[in-house]
Amino acid sequence: MESKLKQLRRVMDSTTHKGDHFTEFQKMNIRKAVHTDRRVKPNKPNKFVIFAISTFAYCLLAFFVSTEIFVSHDPEKINGSLNNEWEIRHEYKVNQNIKFSILPDPYLKAGTPYGYIFSFAEPFDTYKGKELSISALHKETGERIQVLPHQEITEPSSGYPSLQRFTTTFTVPYEGLWKYEVYLDGKAYGDVVVSVAEKAKDAPITLPEDIPDFVQESDFDTIDWERKAVEFGDRGIIGNENKSGVIGAGMPSLNGQKWMWHLWGVEDADLTIVGFHKESQTVHQILTNGMGWTIRAYGPNNGADAHTPSSVKIPKKGEWAILLYVDGELFDQLIYDINE
Repeated sequence: MESKLKQLRRVMDSTTHKGDHFTEFQKMNIRKAVHTDRRVKPNKPNKFVIFAISTFAYCLLAFFVSTEIFVSHDPEKINGSLNNEWEIRHEYKVNQNIKFSILPDPYLKAGTPYGYIFSFAEPFDTYKGKELSISALHKETGERIQVLPHQEITEPSSGYPSLQRFTTTFTVPYEGLWKYEVYLDGKAYGDVVVSVAEKAKDAPITLPEDIPDFVQESDFDTIDWERKAVEFGDRGIIGNENKSGVIGAGMPSLNGQKWMWHLWGVEDADLTIVGFHKESQTVHQILTNGMGWTIRAYGPNNGADAHTPSSVKIPKKGEWAILLYVDGELFDQLIYDINE
């Protein structure tokens, strides 16, 4: 494993340490500094500048400390998020008083829209004029999605004095434990934990809302799961020879990793990367650090015509198809078994 890490570091650094790093002007200044006997007396620091910087630093430190204390003791923070409890519960309580409860569909499955009834127990004035939103947090992957956008509360549930029957419908992409977090005006109000069954085998594939338009559901029907990615060359590239491959795909990637993408037959292009998990039949964005779905590939390296580095995180174990799109066209599919 250590040898693989060293090889990965060497390859990832290969494109950032080539060429001359000093201009002739810089070289001249260095030679001049080496051969001169004159010592330059450093300027005496300005006392006012030192005082101003010190004052600012103390104020900044005090702000962060006070903010940390405030957040840690904010009673309105979601209870489950603070103690990280994941026991299934359909009620949210404060001092044994129910704030709200939920009635999920008994046949709740991943990948299919289901209706929910949230029963809020506090007087209507607690919610009136505020924006209510709901996020869903998945225990296994840590992925959080907003399932109900901000919705202003203007009137109680029909036939009730408050929000005893607040209904909404949404979809969660995969099975397991989900924590539904309720927010009022962007401030955490409470949460519940539900168990979602495995996605139905015949359920349609759900594409993320922000995925590029050229990615189609029919693209996933073309995946050849028997065409496994293989290692080729002398730099540890794993993929489809003379088409596409990755350095780093053989390393543990569930907690994040650096991958170097290689393309043949492409010199300079937008590379869109889409992950598809076979077992759950779900689509994922695997690029991290705010990269989105698309990065730029250019310049030859390791025998390929174009390459580009990136940070990736594979959200769960299993068999993965990595679909590569070049300038909006499906280019190749990389099949990996990722279990660590």
